[in-house]
Amino acid sequence: MAREQWNSQLGFVLAAVGSAIGLGNIWRFSYMAYEYGGGAFLIPYVIALITAGIPLLLLEFAMGHERGGSAPMAFAKIDRRFEWAGWWAVTFVMFGIVLYYSVIIAWCLDYCIFSIGLSWGSDPNAFFFQKFLGLSKSPLETGGIQVPVFISTAVIWFLNWFIVYRGVGKGIELANKIFMPMLFFITMGLVFWAMTLEGAGEGIMAYLRPDFSKISRVDVWIDAYSQIFFTLSLGFGIMVAYASYLPAKSDLSRNALLTGIIDSAFALVAGLGVFAVLGFMARAKGLPISEVVSESIGLAFVVYPKALSIMPGGAVFGFIFFLSLVVAGLSSSISIIEAFTAAIIDKFALNRRFVVTVLCVLGFAGSVIFTTRAGLLWLDIVDHVLTHYGLVTVGLIECIIGAWLFDIKRLRQHINSVSSIKMPRLWEGLIRFFIPAILALMILGDIVAEIKAPYGGYSWFAVFMVGINWIVFTLIAAVFLTKRAWHYDYMLHTKDETE
Repeated sequence: MAREQWNSQLGFVLAAVGSAIGLGNIWRFSYMAYEYGGGAFLIPYVIALITAGIPLLLLEFAMGHERGGSAPMAFAKIDRRFEWAGWWAVTFVMFGIVLYYSVIIAWCLDYCIFSIGLSWGSDPNAFFFQKFLGLSKSPLETGGIQVPVFISTAVIWFLNWFIVYRGVGKGIELANKIFMPMLFFITMGLVFWAMTLEGAGEGIMAYLRPDFSKISRVDVWIDAYSQIFFTLSLGFGIMVAYASYLPAKSDLSRNALLTGIIDSAFALVAGLGVFAVLGFMARAKGLPISEVVSESIGLAFVVYPKALSIMPGGAVFGFIFFLSLVVAGLSSSISIIEAFTAAIIDKFALNRRFVVTVLCVLGFAGSVIFTTRAGLLWLDIVDHVLTHYGLVTVGLIECIIGAWLFDIKRLRQHINSVSSIKMPRLWEGLIRFFIPAILALMILGDIVAEIKAPYGGYSWFAVFMVGINWIVFTLIAAVFLTKRAWHYDYMLHTKDETE
């Protein structure tokens, strides 16, 4: 079976950037910068990008390209004992992260419509949590399905299906060639518009004003590395699969560098727009910036709607803002589905259209729990467990496989043989020692915090039933898939790793 390929290097870069740029670039990075020293936060952030983000991204590119397969196939071609790790990565991402991520995109789609009439009224907080989500008091009190969320989630899953169903070139690449320019154009328009608002300068100063005292804290550096790891879609199995669709002669190091720089630059620029709006809101209400700043979901669905209600042209601004979130979210969700699709096709040689259809039907069914009244609570727990333990563990395993079980020098030679920017031996050291140490420290920090108190103030029972069991079930599924026979002896279709 001939492997699909990207139509161009540009298509690959846009797809990789599309996967990397997600909702967190718009609402998480700017908050972290504000909390961790403003412009000074760029020091640990850029160092994390150079010493961990791009090197690990390049490792995933190299493994997918040199081994010529998705994460499970690439891992199996290196050492069959670690095929399960590749399956685990794409399984908990496909049957975990993208299930609730699609629901968040659905919220954004609903808010595009709500923005037209500023439907949240005078109390966006009550509207979002009580009327729109109908939030229950406990994760164990699921309640009924919120119909508007359910319908928009169905729309998002249809779009996921439509794009991935069409394949790598005509589907994912074409979509990203549309989505990425659209997203950059929309974001720049929003930023320039926001900067014309009264008080915007104060907000931007709060965002970028350097406080070098904060970057002496260890937690700031750990969070900088965490943000880099998550924002570049590392540990998802996505970049391994995407690189496997590249032709033999592909500039891996340049592509990794471009992906990392574009993703980070987008987050920095988007933050200007976010804080310009917050500055306007603070000025309008006569409050300090610290009292209007929020992070993540609270920023997008509570604070921003408050600002839109008093902003000139707020309805139009709101529609465009939430549209940008939908576009950013979709470019990431389709990459997650493709990572699992590629793995299934590699192992079982099934028809793409059949695989994608089944996956999207199952994915939509799995998303339903997050459309219930307890959906946000389930989302919070599952997201914490999968990203803080699953993804980081996979990243650690990747380093072990690439640097210790495989010939890391061979990977570096492969990178240098096809790339314009040559990797020095320092890259090997980063993969062997430095990045594993950082990832292990991240896991250890989370475990220590978890021992002191269950995450988010939830009960231990809720964390175990919702979060831990999700990890366990996806791990069992990964082992099951590992035990299935390959449709052919894939080891005959790769270079002899003993060369």
